Amino acid sequence: MEDPRRDEIAAIAREMKARLSWYREEGVDSWKIAPPAPIKESERIQKMPKQKEPKPYEPIEPPRFAAEAPGGPLSAPAGSTAPRTLAEIRDEIGDCRRCKLCSTRKNIVFGTGSPTAALMFVGEAPGADEDAQGQPFVGRAGQLLTKMINAMGLSREEVYIANIIKCRPPENRNPQPEEIASCKPFLEKQIEAIRPKVICALGTFSAQTLLETQQKISALRGKFHEYHGVKVLPTFHPAYLLRNPNEKKSVWEDLQKIMEELKKG
Repeated sequence: MEDPRRDEIAAIAREMKARLSWYREEGVDSWKIAPPAPIKESERIQKMPKQKEPKPYEPIEPPRFAAEAPGGPLSAPAGSTAPRTLAEIRDEIGDCRRCKLCSTRKNIVFGTGSPTAALMFVGEAPGADEDAQGQPFVGRAGQLLTKMINAMGLSREEVYIANIIKCRPPENRNPQPEEIASCKPFLEKQIEAIRPKVICALGTFSAQTLLETQQKISALRGKFHEYHGVKVLPTFHPAYLLRNPNEKKSVWEDLQKIMEELKKG
């Protein structure tokens, strides 16, 4: 007879494998457990009634927001039109010529993932691999982001991934203010359409744009902020982690805070 818990066990195994991979990325490759001190029989008997049964493991399952649900974060004000779908927003962008990046890009990098995601990642700008494929976070930094998402017990298909700007700046330079201003309305519409519970802002430009601040990412990261009723937790960009792997521990601590927030009803 087929074990009815087979799918649950397989899901737990996948999550554990992803987390172990993340720990190895941080340089943790072994765990030492000290043997417990001997306990007298009289003490053992006294302690037994106080012992509690361990709670069963429960995989994280972030809540989902139905597209038609009223009153959630970023819901349209009374009398206004309802948020547009992601497909409608992409159609509105069209073959965008709103800033000078249109002359050097290959593809517009709109975004990818679940249209009802509880968790949304917002990066800074597409790189060369993203420009070539028209998808966000597919290069080396994207592969690390995928590991981060998997370590959280999620998949890329369950979250939504986008950038502050939709076109690659030449030579991967920093986004300029006029380029951010041209693209920001479309990011705002994406967030309104998805209505995530948490946004993870990846890097300086993402955090500063969403939070309308000039504070450095080092000062913003690790703490929840708010964007129109949605909680925002900034952290270091995966590309920064490739150059500074010692900061992976800090980012993992940030991701754990997001995981705890997603567990809440």
